[in-house]
Amino acid sequence: MSSFPRSPRLCKGALGIIDEPGASPKFIYFQYNLDSIKRTLSPKFGKTKEGNSEPFRLEGAPSESMDISIELDATDYLEYPDQNPVAVGLGINPQLAALETMIYPKSTQIIANAALAAMGTKEIIPPLGPLVLFVFGATKVLPVKITKFMTTEEAYDTNLNPIRAKVDLTLEVLTYEDLQQSQMAYSLYHANHIFKEILAQLAPAKGEN
Repeated sequence: MSSFPRSPRLCKGALGIIDEPGASPKFIYFQYNLDSIKRTLSPKFGKTKEGNSEPFRLEGAPSESMDISIELDATDYLEYPDQNPVAVGLGINPQLAALETMIYPKSTQIIANAALAAMGTKEIIPPLGPLVLFVFGATKVLPVKITKFMTTEEAYDTNLNPIRAKVDLTLEVLTYEDLQQSQMAYSLYHANHIFKEILAQLAPAKGEN
């Protein structure tokens, strides 16, 4: 059955990954859009030289964290095994791996650092992780870092591959204090800040419906 031709096209949320500066992001689209996003904002109030709080002076953008739950399910793919051999052979392991590698350094960097250590290099810089973007519509395109990652695998196939799981993430939004002006992530955060101010101007005034 074909869908109604005039039905709006569903916008998919995603996590974007930028492995190297200047590279195009790779997107991990949510199989199902999020049911909810729990956001926590903590304002950064200024302080006087004596250490007293200045409640009307803001030192910068508030720190912000988001809690989200990503649902993964291979059931729809397994209904058509000939068209989805990866799901048949591996379940949702590839999707879980794509999410988990966001908090791993590249294995090639680990090997390179191990080689430097074996050669007696005294100072070895820890490998960089990828830049992660949280994308949920035009109003939420934010640079983030993952501070908590919890997976609940809920069902398995006969080969013990997970076929249904929920991934709970806590994301910390990267702000001006975390980024350099030359970085794309800085520009993205700044654009989000400006857009938020524009949206605030569109809020109904008191007494309007």
